[in-house]
Order: sequence, then structure tokens, then C-alpha cells
Amino acid sequence: MSRKPRLQAAETEPIFTVAIVGRPNVGKSTLFNRLVGRRTAIVHDRPGVTRDRKEAFASLGDLNFRVFDTAGLEDANDDSLEGRMRRLTLKSVADADVALLLIDAKAGIVPTDEHFADLLRQQKTPVILVANKCESKNDMAGVYEAFRLGLGDPIDISAEHGQGLESIYHAIAGYAPPEAFEPRDDDEDFGAEELAPEFSPDGMPPADLPERPLNIAIVGRPNVGKSTLINKLIGEERQLTGPEAGITRDSVMIPFVYGDRKLRLVDTAGVRKRPNITDAVEKISVGETFESLRMADVVVITVDATVGLDKQDLTLARYVEEEGRAIVLALNKWDLVEEKDKVLQAIEYKLETSLAQLPGLEVITLSAQTGLRIDNLMEAVFRVHKVWSRHIPTSALNRWLQATMVHHPPPLSIHKTRIKLRYMTQVKSRPPEFLFFSTRADDLPESYMRYLTNEMRDAFDLHGIPIRLSLRKPKNPFIDDEDNSRARFRKAPPKESKFQTALKQKYESEGPRLTPQQKEAKQRELEAHQKAQKARREEQKKKRGKLPPKPRSLKARAKNANKGKKVKIPRRGWRG
Repeated sequence: MSRKPRLQAAETEPIFTVAIVGRPNVGKSTLFNRLVGRRTAIVHDRPGVTRDRKEAFASLGDLNFRVFDTAGLEDANDDSLEGRMRRLTLKSVADADVALLLIDAKAGIVPTDEHFADLLRQQKTPVILVANKCESKNDMAGVYEAFRLGLGDPIDISAEHGQGLESIYHAIAGYAPPEAFEPRDDDEDFGAEELAPEFSPDGMPPADLPERPLNIAIVGRPNVGKSTLINKLIGEERQLTGPEAGITRDSVMIPFVYGDRKLRLVDTAGVRKRPNITDAVEKISVGETFESLRMADVVVITVDATVGLDKQDLTLARYVEEEGRAIVLALNKWDLVEEKDKVLQAIEYKLETSLAQLPGLEVITLSAQTGLRIDNLMEAVFRVHKVWSRHIPTSALNRWLQATMVHHPPPLSIHKTRIKLRYMTQVKSRPPEFLFFSTRADDLPESYMRYLTNEMRDAFDLHGIPIRLSLRKPKNPFIDDEDNSRARFRKAPPKESKFQTALKQKYESEGPRLTPQQKEAKQRELEAHQKAQKARREEQKKKRGKLPPKPRSLKARAKNANKGKKVKIPRRGWRG
């Protein structure tokens, strides 16, 4: 009796599916982005950019369906890259309920269109002919020419400008079941984003909230076996694989169920060193890879075990740690490694020396080709995600803080005063973020923060995930509060003279706008007032006379105080 496989396909399959097919560079990805409503597929003038099948939810009016973006059909043998792309495209057509065959109306019908029209006519899936790039009446000649393909009346559209989508709706609505016209349930939609559940005071998520699908991004350098690992996990040849480096270009999200857990796997393009990335399409692919990495919950960094841990792998791991994602390191092609103990020791040494900020990182040795330790990888992913989503009660944190400060108190500040950590709490999870309330928070050294991080990892078993620590000093009511009791001791602004007050009242009564004559009169009056004040001060100086300078030495001050008589000043330390 055979064992029931643990890997199962997604139970919540879309009701109605549409595949977009055609030769290269006819606008399939542009139409895909137009139907989805956002720019998810890479669009470029170069033919053959799309290679893997990319799918997403789309809607036209009240019609909801899942749409497939496929690689361009080319006439090639089965062993080449184009032949494998053609095989995956035909498989997508077989999985769809209806196919849209796109042609370029500006270029007209070419022999490749006729060849693949005959090929699609042999399939069981119904085909709808769509003529793209019909922006003006001059392009309608290609539409009339498309009648000779024998696939019915062509639909003229412009995917770039969104023209003709109503005609597509009426064409595919006849093949859609009645359930496709009902509102889609977002709880069963693997492509819809859901909010993370809030945590209860005991640190566990409430049981009445629906479980959120787990986003897993597979990243790494080119040709390390990422797509092969995806195919082995889902149990079918979904992604394009081969010995060529850099086959995957789009970031492809694949929903499936592992056991009873909903997952979203994301296959990404390989990331090379930045100076080596010169191609425009590769730059877009790498940008999508980093975007998928930032949106993931757990990132599986795939490494070629026959090559070892490269500097680029460590750079990716540091970037994932800075983004706050959970990390699992997968050593692929382990069945091809001869000296396994030596290779594993070298990788562990590199992790300790070059990635010290993530101690206890999960390292899984596997083989995507043979399926070796695939279950161990998924168990490590679930284990790391549980630690990454953990919420620690505040009481346990403060008990740990008091014990840690007794064992190793904080150092003195630059002002030679003791720094006190009064209180701490966890303000966020995914990744865990902790807030400390401290006196003189700016003076606490970075070395003591690293000590707290390492002690916290050991105390609460937070190994292999990024941790964020932040400090906050208590609020000083005498400085931070504007309306406090010490405001009365502040220096009052200088008082205005009677003449200034009267002059101000006079100008305020006249209004804000003054004529040029009024401005000149005001200026003359002000100059006269200043001259009068200056003359008054000079007259007062003449009356007082020139005063002698104030004595500075002690003897002179004592003589002046004693009416000019000499005074004997005792020496310092003299006792009479």
C-alpha cells in the first residue's frame, strides 16, 4: 500500500481560467497587466522576455477569472529552451477553459501565426482570435487579414490603451460558468492580501481569526536550482528549468497547500553582483526579486552546495536581515557533494564570521532533483515562521531584564552617571521589536545593545531571526511640557515705552494700509523721536560727569572702601 503524499495541490482552484497565447512580442504581457489591473508582468520591446507561466486574478465588469500569461510560441525542437517554453505554453492552454490567441495587427499575419493557429485548433480548449495594436484605422488591414486563420471573427483591441476590452468580455462570457459572475471570496483567494492577526495578552493569536497564507520567497544566485525546488515542492513541472543560467525572469507566485497549511511560493530571478548586471531586462527582473523578498514572510536562500557559500549569498542574507524577514538557508545539490563534513564546516565557519548578526540560522541540506530532505525544509520554514511571529508577554520580558541587569549592569554614561533600564515591552512582531525605557538613552553603547540581543536570543529561543531593539528616554515635564509650573520663572519680554505704545495704537487705528505721504510722515516722526532720545542721553552724561574707572585689584577696592586710607591685606593662609 503506497503512502499518501504530503504535497497536495491547492484545494481552492479558480472556477474560470483564461490563457493568453501567441508568438513573441505581440503584447501578451501588456494585455495580462491590463486585465489584472496592475503592472505585474515584465513588458519590454525585446521578443521572448516572458518564459514562465504567470497567473493572477482578473476581472472584467462582473466577470471574475484567473488569467495565464505564457511564453511566446516558437517553432523549435523539444530539447532547446524555446522547445521547453513551447511545451509549457501548450500545457497552460490545456489547463485553461478558453484561450486568447493574440496577433499583431500592424505586422499582419505571418507564417508563424498560421502554424500555431493550426496547432491550437487541434487542442480541446476553445480559441478566441484577438488582434492587438489596433490604435488607428490604418491598422485594420491586419484585422481583415486574420479571417484566413479560420478561428472566427477577430476582436480588434489595443492592450496598451485599454481599447476593446468590452469585446473581450462578451467573447469569453459565453464560456464562463454562472459562478464566475459572483463576487469572489477574498478569504479563499490566495492572491489577496490579508491583515496579520492581532495577538492576545498571552502571546498567541486569537483562534477565531482566519489563518493567513504563508508567503515563501525562493531567492539565490542564478542556476542554483530555485525553479527545480519549486517544481519538486508542488509535484509538477510548473516552472521552466534547464542547464542555462538565468532562465527565470518574472517573479511567479504559485499557491498550493502543504498538509493543511495554505502557502504562496514565489519563484524569483537569480541575483548576480551589481557590477555584472548591465542588461535592461535583468535589471527589471532583479528589481522584482527584491520586491518579492520585501513582501515575503520567510525567505529561503538557495545555495549551490558544490560551490559553497559565496559572497553574493552573504550579501543577500544581510539584505534579508535588514528587511526583517525570517531566513532559512537551503544547501541544494547536496547529493553531488563528496566531502560533506568538510563543506558543512566551511559553511558554518563563514556564517559565524560573516553573518554574526544571525546566530543559530537554520541550515538544511537537500537535493531538489531527487527530493532529498524536502520535508525537512518545510518543517524548518514553519518553525522559523513561528519564532518570527512570536509575541512575548511584558511580565516575562521585565523579569528577564531585571535578572540581566543584576548579572551585568549597564556601563556609566559619558557624564559618569549610571544608566538605568527601567522597563521594556514588545511593540511589534514579524520581526520582533522591543522597546526599552532608559535614562540617558543616547549614552548607552552599541556593545551593550548587542549583549542584550544575544541574551534575549538565548533566554526566549529567538535564534535565526532578526531582532529590533530601540530605546526611549522618559519624558521630562519641566522641559518637554510647554504648560508647566516653571514657566513663570522664564524671562518676560521687555516692556514697551509709553511713546511706543501710543504710536502703535495710532498706527493700528489708522489701518494696515498707509499712503506714501503717511509713510513719510511716520518715518519723520520716528527719526525725530530717536534724535530726542539721543540728545537726552547726552545731556544726562554731561550732568553726571566722567566717572573714574572701577578698581579691579583687592587693595584698590579696599582703599576705596576705607575712604582712601591704606589697608593691610593679610596673606593667604595667615592666622592672626
